[in-house]
Amino acid sequence: MSVAKEKNAEALQALVAESRRRWEEIALGGGQKRLQKLADQGKLNARQRVVGLLDPGSNSIEIGAFAADGMYEEHGGAPSAGVVVVVGRIQGRLCVVVANDPTVKAGAWFPMTGKKNLRAQEIAMENKLPILYLVDSAGVYLPMQDEIFPDKEHFGRIFRNNAVMSSLGIPQLAAVMGSCVAGGAYLPIMSDEAIMVEGTGSIFLAGSYLVKAAIGEDIDNETLGGADTHTAISGVADYKAKDDTEALSLMRGLVDKLGSRPQAGFDRVASKAPAFPAEELYNRMPVDAKPYPMRGLLECVVDAGSMIEYKEDYGKTLITAYARIDGWAVGIVANERQVIKNAKGEMQIGGVIYSDSADKGARFIANCNQKKIPLVFVQDVTGFMVGSRAEHGGIIKDGAKLVNAVANSVVPKFTIVVGHSFGAGNYAMCGKAYDPRFIIAWPTAKMAVMGGEQAAKVLVQIEKARGGATTPEAEQALLEKIKDRYNAQMSPYYAAARLWVDAIIDPVETRTWITIGIEAANQAPIERAYNPGVLQT
Repeated sequence: MSVAKEKNAEALQALVAESRRRWEEIALGGGQKRLQKLADQGKLNARQRVVGLLDPGSNSIEIGAFAADGMYEEHGGAPSAGVVVVVGRIQGRLCVVVANDPTVKAGAWFPMTGKKNLRAQEIAMENKLPILYLVDSAGVYLPMQDEIFPDKEHFGRIFRNNAVMSSLGIPQLAAVMGSCVAGGAYLPIMSDEAIMVEGTGSIFLAGSYLVKAAIGEDIDNETLGGADTHTAISGVADYKAKDDTEALSLMRGLVDKLGSRPQAGFDRVASKAPAFPAEELYNRMPVDAKPYPMRGLLECVVDAGSMIEYKEDYGKTLITAYARIDGWAVGIVANERQVIKNAKGEMQIGGVIYSDSADKGARFIANCNQKKIPLVFVQDVTGFMVGSRAEHGGIIKDGAKLVNAVANSVVPKFTIVVGHSFGAGNYAMCGKAYDPRFIIAWPTAKMAVMGGEQAAKVLVQIEKARGGATTPEAEQALLEKIKDRYNAQMSPYYAAARLWVDAIIDPVETRTWITIGIEAANQAPIERAYNPGVLQT
């Protein structure tokens, strides 16, 4: 191995280690003292509950681990937005698990908590997966109630989705392991079945203090809305468990009895290992944004010998290929990151989408929809080509074809942001707005309208036009200030905190995410035909 590759591998592994370190800190939730307090009450913490529910030794993926990272520091922070969301196997069946973290503000709902819960329900609805709620929450975080309560994508949407999923026949189970208060009380009861834990689980629209204040009645919380009350008197809950462990066992038993469902029929054969081990990605993915051959990354992800390129010699800044990943047939759309020559001998910048690349991509996406092949987008894109030649050649029209094809695709889409994700390139390569089933980022990812340097220069020019930054020193100071802010916002952690991506992953985990994603998508038959609508040719 060359010295340069060795240094690159060390740098990328350091980024992965930093991601792991940050996750380990987040996984502590509200901290060791609150975790110990929970244990002293005889309760499992959120992550222990999830582990107890999943099949031992099975693969799982966590959604939104970095949600709310750095966003609510003035309120004491909300690690993982106070809720753990995992897609994993229970009794061999893929399920979505949502567990409130009572060590984070008693499991209260911040704005990002709502967004993350809605994302979990979206995954369940898109893929027709059972969703299981492990409830332990004090309800809406009152100091921020105006940002979580009344809007379309706020708290109430959770219960709307409960009702919609019920009508779609998507199983929903809930285990009430702690507080379940006010509006939040509807979530377990709008599920198909509910389990309550004796002594710790409670459900009521108003707790004992509010009842005393409102109507003058003296009553304790357990009598008002404990497990005995709701399983023997009100009939609100269906099962009673003596502790968290028994509740999880009951839930696993209920999942075990679920009937089978129709599948989408995506093709899978016996899996083959990639031509190169996944660890080779550390050598091949540059951390300094220098050009590199995208095919070198794909060789470490796809099954060996499975890749067939579509229009290999046309539109070279975009790679389109059929392949298999862990045996699953996929269509890959990936940005080439090298500076290359087109058929006319002209140099083309890697990572930029040209008219011929956009045309090729749109055609390939149509083919994959025709053949019922899931799509995998690998983003390292700086945008569409600009300048008079590109404009006169119709780059906007050709780019619109690609965006149209991505938007109207009916096969499941999965997006991996390995490097740049800039401007309209983010859209054309299936960014979050285009409904990928999962969108993940490597630690090398950068997401923004454009690069920090370019954005800073544009904004400085605007400021100068307004009469500001009149001296070279002032101009340089403003440039650095804007660039620093912009670069901070390009971080994958900034994106993950806001759920623009579902996770920041170690590159070697890429195959696991894709194979779980396609298996999940295979549970939901495609219900409409591909129709790209009106296209300007």
